[in-house]
Parts: sequence; structure tokens; C-alpha cells
Amino acid sequence: MIPDKEPLISVGILTDKKIKFELYGEFSVFGFSKPFNGRFTAEAKENNRIALLGENSKIEVLNEIVFEPGEPISESFLIRDVTIGVKFHWERKEKQRFTHILKLVADNGKIAAVNVIPIEKYLTSVISSEMSAKCSLEMLKATAVVSRSWMLAQIEKSRALREEKVKYQSTFQNENELIKWYDREDHELFDVCADDHCQRYQGVTKVTTAVAKKAVEETAGIVLLSENKILDARFSKSCGGISESFENVWEPVKHKSLTSIFDYKYDFDNYKTDFSIEENAVKWIKGNPPAFCNTNDEKILNQILLDYDRETKDFYRWNVEYTQQEISDLLREKTGIDFGPIIDLIPVERGLSSRLIKLKIVGTKKNLVIGKELEIRRVLSKTHLYSSAIVTEKSELADNIPGKFTICGAGWGHGVGLCQIGAAVMAEQGYQFDEIAIHYFKDAQLKKIY
Repeated sequence: MIPDKEPLISVGILTDKKIKFELYGEFSVFGFSKPFNGRFTAEAKENNRIALLGENSKIEVLNEIVFEPGEPISESFLIRDVTIGVKFHWERKEKQRFTHILKLVADNGKIAAVNVIPIEKYLTSVISSEMSAKCSLEMLKATAVVSRSWMLAQIEKSRALREEKVKYQSTFQNENELIKWYDREDHELFDVCADDHCQRYQGVTKVTTAVAKKAVEETAGIVLLSENKILDARFSKSCGGISESFENVWEPVKHKSLTSIFDYKYDFDNYKTDFSIEENAVKWIKGNPPAFCNTNDEKILNQILLDYDRETKDFYRWNVEYTQQEISDLLREKTGIDFGPIIDLIPVERGLSSRLIKLKIVGTKKNLVIGKELEIRRVLSKTHLYSSAIVTEKSELADNIPGKFTICGAGWGHGVGLCQIGAAVMAEQGYQFDEIAIHYFKDAQLKKIY
């Protein structure tokens, strides 16, 4: 279903046993005659009840409570201790301010704080939260189109799952293999979450420049269409030179316009890109091929990367080292399996960008094949490895047991769809937003639907 007017969307901001928030303005609640404002603490109680403690009041409600502002634009609410970068290397807590509707929903002994907001207002924050609002206008316009397409595709996907009454399955496991991807498995109370699992959405405080608003306004209602459907468009920080195909990262469904592309003006002459041949993958990942996203231009990087993203100095090509003790402890902690000393990490299957889809962990006590790319990244890092486009080097062998593992990697993120750093370089070189979008989503069409 393609909407013909701007939809409202629901965004999960925070789920916790206790949520502290502040209402700035007069917010109405169905069933209560007086408006709500000021500071509140919501606490989860038994039997799906929510206790709400204000400065001068205390009430208890069943299942949910909805706060609706009298003036949605000028009035706002603030939520404290919102975790951003969940389980990533930049994880931290922030206080964030939002506009429009706040909904608190009981959620299995916790409370979900949900912001219900028009999609174009949401997008203005998203493109400022995902990157610096100092980005060029064309880059932000391309990002707005991709984000809008993704958001509407997620709503449609959720609707279809509800109608089919099918539980979304994202884990396949047996004694020798664990294949898992992370996408739609945990969002039943809202359309999308506010963190990197979906799209960063950090409220109105992130909307700091007029260019972000202009980018959304000038592309309002424009989406990417493929095969007569709104495209489930994706983006990541750096594809590493070649983007990945959708089915290699998420559910095994091929999308015509979510296939692999070279992130450059022409093919790579000095590299063979059939990564089913491991020596090609090694040369690619350890090489330095030209690409739009292969840049050290501080002007561009300062536009595209927020302060906590700049904590990552290397993104196009990078290395991580582990001692035997570190890697064996890490794998045991992340999987719950005692592999014993780790003998090897063997590529089993690679995608079209060289990203690993399956990796075999070989230990003295246990062998296991894991996938897909985010599960590999999760297991091989305290937070998340930057990418699964990796090759592993072993050294300091003693009785066939390596004393050290060096992981060489390419890119940052899953690599599907728009490459944010590559797109920023394209914009700097004079490409328009529609040219950028079609470069990353080949054979897609741009269309204004409302």
C-alpha cells in the first residue's frame, strides 16, 4: 500500500522499568479533565499497570497512557537517560527532547516510551541524528529520500506480517550452525526504534541547521520505488568500495534495486571481485582500491560523522588484534559456548562485497558455523566489529594453537544500499541527490507519492 498523504509513525525511544520525563506545555490525556505538565516518573507495576508520579499527583493506569500536546509544534517533552548506540562502541546516555505525542506502553514488566509523530518531522531529526546537519544539501536530500522509503517499507512489512499472522523468524540453529539476522524481530509495539538497529532518531535537539529542514521540505513525499513497491532502502557508513546485496544480510529475499554496486565511476581494474575465491577477497580487503568512500578529506568526514562516530579513525580499511586468551574469552562470552583455545576462524561463504555471510569457528573443544554478517560482527567484538568484510591472520603458533589473531577489515556497517561517506563525496563532487540515489539503488525510480 502506497500512502497518498503524510502518515503518522510511532518510534520507540526507550524501554525500561522506570522512565523519567518532563512535559513542557499542556498535554491532555483521555479520561482526565486537567492538562498534564512538569516532571514525571513512570514505573512498571504488575499486571501491565503503569504508576505515574508527578510533582503534585500520583495515578495508575492499565496498559498505556497517551499524552497529546495542545500545540504540537511549540510544546515538547524531554526523556532522560535515553541510551544511544546500544551495544556499539559509542554507547552512552543522553537526555532528548521530542515534539508531538508521547505514549507510554506496558511491555512485559517494563515501559516503552513511544513518540507518535508525522513522518516528515521524524525525518528532519533522522538525517541530523545519523550524520552532521552540516552536510551538503544534496547529500541530506538523498538521505531523506532513502530514510523515507525505508520507514514506509517497514510499516508495510509490519502490516503484511500482521495480516498473514506469521511470526517473523530470523534465527536458524542446529548443533553445527547458528544463522541469525537482526531486523524486524523485536518491534511489535511501534513501527521502528530510535537507535542504530533501525535509524538514529534523537529528537528535536539534533535539528541544528536550516539545511536539514530544507532537505526534507524539498524532497517531501519523494520515495524510491522498485517493482511497483516502495523500496526497503538501507544505508550504512562505508561500504568499503563495493556495496552488499540485501539477501546476504537479512532475510533471503532478493530485491532488484538492493543489489551490489561498485562505489566508483568505473570498475576496479586491478582487483578480481569474485569473492568466492578467497585470494581475491584477501587482496581486496588488504588493498586500498579507489572508491567514493575511500577518502581522508576532513571537511567531508566532519560533515558526515558525528562526534562519537569520529572516535572511529579508520573506516575504509582497519585492523583489530586479539591474543588467544582474548579471542577465546570473547567467543565464550558472546556465544555461551566454550570452544576451548581457538585454532582458526575460517571463511565459509562471502557476499558480493567480500563481507562474510558465514564464518566457521574452530576450537579445540567445539566447531560452529555462524552468520549472518551482524552476528559475526557481534561475536567478534566486545561491541560490534565495524564490518564482516574481514580476513584473519594467525601468528605466534605453538602446538598448532595461534597466540595472536589479527583481523583485517573493510568498510563500516552492513554495506547495503547507500554508502553515507561515498554519497557525501559524490555530493561534494557536484552530483545531485537523484543521481546519488540511483547510483546506489540501480534501476529504482524516484516518485513523489504525497
